[in-house]
Amino acid sequence: MKNPPNNNESKDVFEEFFERRQQEKYVLRLYIAGETPHSIRAFKKIKEICETYLKGRYELEVIDIYENPELMEEEQVVAIPTLIKKLPPPLQKFIGDMANTEKILIGLDLLPY
Repeated sequence: MKNPPNNNESKDVFEEFFERRQQEKYVLRLYIAGETPHSIRAFKKIKEICETYLKGRYELEVIDIYENPELMEEEQVVAIPTLIKKLPPPLQKFIGDMANTEKILIGLDLLPY
């Protein structure tokens, strides 16, 4: 039977996870519908999160479904606004105005859950 990890081993695993996350580049797509209040609020919130937690390590593509409806179909976006985390894996989707910062940070693996 394997012994449970001691506190130092647990700390090392957490630090390794945290350091690896600090290196990864994020590729995000935000689907919006024109310049509606919900779209603007979602964009501002995601931009704020990216600049605070991912500065210099993210690519944020904003896609207006009125200008590129085919992309919405390709990625099976069913509601607007929607944020898709393409990289790093796993792929994640967030729907709504992105007001719940903690939920977004956990989904982006920037906070432990």
